Amino acid sequence: MSKLTIFIELKINKLHFKWLKILSVYYSFLSAIICKIKGIVLEKNISFYGFSFFYKSAHSIINIGSNCTFRSKTTSNLIGINRPCMISTLTPEAKIIIGKNCGFSGTVIGAFKLIQIGNNVRCGANNLITDSDWHLNDSRSGLSMPVIIEDNVWLGEGVKVLKGVKIGENSVIGAGSIVTKTIPANVIAAGNPCRVIRNL
Repeated sequence: MSKLTIFIELKINKLHFKWLKILSVYYSFLSAIICKIKGIVLEKNISFYGFSFFYKSAHSIINIGSNCTFRSKTTSNLIGINRPCMISTLTPEAKIIIGKNCGFSGTVIGAFKLIQIGNNVRCGANNLITDSDWHLNDSRSGLSMPVIIEDNVWLGEGVKVLKGVKIGENSVIGAGSIVTKTIPANVIAAGNPCRVIRNL
């Protein structure tokens, strides 16, 4: 590959990410207006790449801390996002509380009771976090149970965090894992069902 080809490719890549940043200002402005209308609390410096979908049930709470990033545009995360971020509360008593400096890429968060996410949490592409079985009119569904994700947790690509789970601070959950039980702090865990592999 010639130096000229490399130079051109680098310039194109630089333009691509510069354009994404410009678009982010547009998406962030419109998203802030939509959230305000829906009664969703956004703190300062929240960035949106593409439109995230928010649904807030009447009287429920969605609070998002400062410096969070929501990537919903396919090319905004090159690992591959197959859907927009979708944040929803489905009952009047539901709460979604998100801390500061968190990142989400094509992440779905659906709360019927409580989902609490700490500070500096990284959600890899296409994560699902839910506190319910969703089909409340089906007798086979159990009760909704809170989900707590503590500070500095990293969820790999495609992780699913299901109801009643607590993930301790600093823990890393491997790509594609399904978390059905509590994971302690300071560990690497992976699998279906997710299990501790080793301590950090």
